[in-house]
Order: sequence, then C-alpha cells, then structure tokens
Amino acid sequence: MIAVDWGTSSARAYRLTPDGRLLERREGAGGILRVPEGGFPAALTAMVGDWLADGESRVLLSGMVGSRQGWQEAPYLACPAGLADLAGAVVPVPFEGATVRLVPGLSAEDAGGVPEVMRGEEVQVFGAIGLGAIGFGALAPGEADGLLCLPGSHAKWVRVEGGRITGFSTHMTGEAFAALKDHTILGRMMTGTAEPGPAFEAGVARSGEAGGLLHHLFGTRALGLFGRLAPEDSASYLSGLLIGHEVAAAMARPALVRLVGSGPLMALYGRAISLKGGEAVAGDSDAAARGLALIGETTLWA
Repeated sequence: MIAVDWGTSSARAYRLTPDGRLLERREGAGGILRVPEGGFPAALTAMVGDWLADGESRVLLSGMVGSRQGWQEAPYLACPAGLADLAGAVVPVPFEGATVRLVPGLSAEDAGGVPEVMRGEEVQVFGAIGLGAIGFGALAPGEADGLLCLPGSHAKWVRVEGGRITGFSTHMTGEAFAALKDHTILGRMMTGTAEPGPAFEAGVARSGEAGGLLHHLFGTRALGLFGRLAPEDSASYLSGLLIGHEVAAAMARPALVRLVGSGPLMALYGRAISLKGGEAVAGDSDAAARGLALIGETTLWA
C-alpha cells in the first residue's frame, strides 16, 4: 500500500508492506497550495508513479488533501472517534490505475461550544498510540490513553481515552510567532532563530507571571531597549513566552505528554512542558505512516 500524508505546504509518501512495515519514504514541498486546480492526479503520479508502475494498487491519503482546498472534500467525523470510525468513513477518489481513498478529519467543540477541526493529525495520533500495530512496538490499550501534543504552526493537543480521540484544542502559536517576528516591531530587534536555552526558559518563566500574554509580548521589546535581552536571544525569549502560555492553557495540570512530530519544535515543547511541571515523551517521527497502515488494514477497498 502507498500512504500519503498530504498537507498544506508539504507531502510525505510512504510505501508499506501488506503487514504495515515501512519500505520507503519520500518527502517534498508539494503541498496542496502548490497543486493547480485539477492537478491532483498528476501530482500523485509525479510523487509515487514508479511505485504504482511497480505494482502498488492501493493509495490512502490523509491531511489537507481532503479539505475544500484539496483534491476532494472528506467530511469531518465528530469526536469521540476511533480508528475503526475513520476506516469506515474513508472517501473514494477517482484515479486511473489505482484505488485511492481519503481519510476524513475530525471535529470537536471546546468548553464554550466553539468548533475545533483537524486533518492529518488524527492519523498521527493513532499511529503514535499504535493500537494493534504489527511490527511497530504497539502500546497496550491502557498505555495509549492520555494527552498528546503535535507541535506546529497550528499546534494540536489531543485527549485519547479508551483508544478513541475524545477531544482536542488548536493553538496558533507557530503562526503567531512567525507573524510577530516578521511583521511587528518586536522583530526589529531580533536576530537568529528560537533555540532551547536560558532565553527560551526565561520566556517560559515569564509566561507564568501576572499581566497576560499581550503585556508580556511588549516586554520582549522593552527588555531589548534596556539591554537586558540581546538581539540574538530575543527570538528564543518570544518563543518561550508563546509556547509557555500555550502549555499552561492546554496542560491544565502536570501530566505525561506524548509529543508527536519532528524538527526543532519538539525540543522547545519538551522543555516548556518540563518547566511547567509535566513530563514530555517524544514519539515516532513516522507516526503518520503507522496510522495510515492501521487504517488501511481495516479499510474496505472494494
């Protein structure tokens, strides 16, 4: 089977054995925003055409490729939802030369009744908890319950109970960091990138003090003006502020948090969770492949 985690800005393709083992992986910048109208069949062929020519006949897609801006919209499933619910709701996509299915995203509501949505992260979550996975070092059902965090431009915090996603929250922390750094006065005194270290930790500590986020943000500039925050440390401090506020809101009490993803954000989130009293455990960077393999095992392909 071919599994594709197809997001807004990038796409990851995996070639899997019948029992779900990973044979090959590919990653590129061919996210849905780079695909012209009507161009998804050609984009898929360009991505995995040689695998199809080599005999693969089943393709399972997840992520923003199933949104209104993608290949074909796959309606959201409401939480709580489990692996079998996703597998039973895959959407067929016309494609010459292979059987293609889209995994739907999930929806939920926060305590105030405001909608939440996700596409792609649900597959990573089920891959991370690994229920029923063959050859992936699966967790026992009790171990799978708990809180997971998927860092990113729109970070997700996901609650799993009894092997089902019962709810989640989205935090625009990464996008807010980029906007503040590149398009506000805060960025005028910044050099470098966000890194773990004393400046990041100072930002996390500040996030726990009185005053609120908007007040704390201006302090990034004021500290720089008075020489108490070096330009090369400002991005790390700002990142610590934002991630610190996010972790405090999403992790209501100290908890074990399973981090799902890859890249520099994993270390930043792990440190912030620790400083806020929690414990962070990093998961498999190929959780999407694992999740798609599990869904593929129970999907009706006919």
